[in-house]
Amino acid sequence: MKTTSKIKTLLIFIFIIIFSIIAARHFVGLHFKKKFSVRPPPGVIVKTVEKSIFYKSIETFGTAIAQNSKTYRIKKKEIKEKLNIEGRFVKVGEIIATLKNDEQVIAEIEGRLGKREIAQGVLGTDSLIITLDDLKKIVIDIKIPENFVGILKPGLKAEISSTAFDKKFNGNIGSVSSRVDPSTRSILARVIVDNSKFEIIPGQLLTVKIIYDEMQQIGVPERSVTIQGKTAFVYVVNGETVTKTNIQIGKRNFGKVSVLDGVSEGDQIVVEGISKVRDKSKIKIIKQKQR
Repeated sequence: MKTTSKIKTLLIFIFIIIFSIIAARHFVGLHFKKKFSVRPPPGVIVKTVEKSIFYKSIETFGTAIAQNSKTYRIKKKEIKEKLNIEGRFVKVGEIIATLKNDEQVIAEIEGRLGKREIAQGVLGTDSLIITLDDLKKIVIDIKIPENFVGILKPGLKAEISSTAFDKKFNGNIGSVSSRVDPSTRSILARVIVDNSKFEIIPGQLLTVKIIYDEMQQIGVPERSVTIQGKTAFVYVVNGETVTKTNIQIGKRNFGKVSVLDGVSEGDQIVVEGISKVRDKSKIKIIKQKQR
């Protein structure tokens, strides 16, 4: 009898221990679930949808040529006084050099002077070639494939760049040839570039981007657009939440995508932190640091 009572007491004790463990685990689980289930909304950076300029372009290259140039060849022994040539700017009618017979070499155009020595052994080695280049505008002759004939026309904008400069120069097409070259299947066009600061020099190889079909459209940053198969979407901000919104995209320029349908000018969209948000989820807007 005593043995049976002891067994019952032991079983009750074991049951109490098991029940206490189960209850403890339950309440600890509830505590952590309550603590971690309510997560703070993710921080995101947003941007207002606005209109941008979008365009198509043709990219090629060409060599810089001075708008107007003159070359003067004089014999070194005939020069009366020391020449001041390298990098010197002259105006029309200004004296470039005076010769021993009192003749003067006069500038026929306004521009920058330079000189070119003749290599030894070449006929006329005792001569000096003086160059005078009008550099206010630079000319670039470019060849464009004939399939762009219907697009090319005087006045089209051109964007000029070079590995020598961390900037872009503005230009436009001055003229287009009336014929296609049958040997290259290309058409010649002349681009006029503003070089009022005299940065580009003749002979430089330049990259030329001809801009056409230019228009203003609503645009969003490329990084704000998610593409899944044939569907593209952005997250539009509605107060403290976001809405997944499908969009129809068009041209791409300068890291932006034109939007043909789906969002309106003035809408705010998520541009950074997209991977952390879902449709209808809450967000916390972070102000972007000014650079």
